[in-house]
Amino acid sequence: MSGPDVTVRSVGIEGQPLVVIDGFSADPAALRAAAIAERFGPAGQHYPGLRASLPADYFQERGSVLADVMARAFGYRGRVDVLDASFSVVTTLPSALSVRQRLPHCDAFAADRLAIVHYLSPEGGDGTAFFRHRSTGYETVDAARAPGYFERLDAELQDAGEPPPSYIADDTPLFERTMLAEARFDRALIYRSFLLHSGAIAPGAALSPDPATGRLTVTAFLVAA
Repeated sequence: MSGPDVTVRSVGIEGQPLVVIDGFSADPAALRAAAIAERFGPAGQHYPGLRASLPADYFQERGSVLADVMARAFGYRGRVDVLDASFSVVTTLPSALSVRQRLPHCDAFAADRLAIVHYLSPEGGDGTAFFRHRSTGYETVDAARAPGYFERLDAELQDAGEPPPSYIADDTPLFERTMLAEARFDRALIYRSFLLHSGAIAPGAALSPDPATGRLTVTAFLVAA
């Protein structure tokens, strides 16, 4: 039985690594069944949907491939800790999105923080898009850039008005899409959390709360110790 297929892409002008792993799970059907059996609840924070608990051995099963990726793509050879991880399903209708949910975002502002998105919908569906803020040229927002970036973005929103009630999946007047990573069943993406990104949810996408039919993923956040 062959192992996962791992490729490393370079995102945009800043050239941040994006790891794409096809065949991330030894048994994706069983993982999907575990999600369907779970009780989902409101995600909280800024995630536009629902979350549920992962199986206890989720990261243990993937330990060797993650260790290789952390060293090869990101240069981390020490301990990497899991900060948060869950099954996730996008459910928020475009009309109910907050202004911030209509824009690219960062999950954290430190270079040692990493995000994982593991797609578990058999039909693939919407992937993840990465962006450059046009006026600053930023593709990443760290702690040093954040104050100026948000000041500039707030001023632009004041001048241009709020973005339309939709998920951002392509170019807009304020942001240029630098890459689209397509969703595939049992594909995982790993990238630094300070990359500007968004779920590339297409207009008219069915946003079912049922993990058997909705946009089911695992979302996880790690930190390199």
